[in-house]
Amino acid sequence: MAHRLRPEGLGFLTTAPVRLVFTQEISAAPEQVFHALAEDVAGWAAWFPAVTSARPVDDGAGRDVRLRGGTRFRESVLLAKEPEVYAYRVDVTNAPGARALIEEWRLTPSGSGTRVRWTFAADGTVAFRGLLRLARPGMGRSFRGAVTRLDRRIAGRV
Repeated sequence: MAHRLRPEGLGFLTTAPVRLVFTQEISAAPEQVFHALAEDVAGWAAWFPAVTSARPVDDGAGRDVRLRGGTRFRESVLLAKEPEVYAYRVDVTNAPGARALIEEWRLTPSGSGTRVRWTFAADGTVAFRGLLRLARPGMGRSFRGAVTRLDRRIAGRV
């Protein structure tokens, strides 16, 4: 059963009860990474294995995302500032226990390409928050693998 989450703003990225932050350097330029995140929404399923489908909605102001295991998200884009940051809020999900969730992808030029930082900010029931904390290592591996695949995809090595 889908339920509506609290409509938090970008400040939630620093105040959320659970904040998971992961960073990885890749060789692609920030503009290329931003394009893959914000403009090629359907392409997410090709490089992020947890995503089975993604599509823009509301003329790009939102996204419908489905994950392996059946979790669904209806999201609103909060900030799309090329080529620096792409952030979105989950408005509706079927994930039990979730109360608020925002994700931010921050892109910083580095000597070799781009430093990608993904912040996953969430609130929910005690069980939901505990599960996210336990999932940190797996989410980190998933992030690093996905960003590595994205880098290969951008370079045409997929």
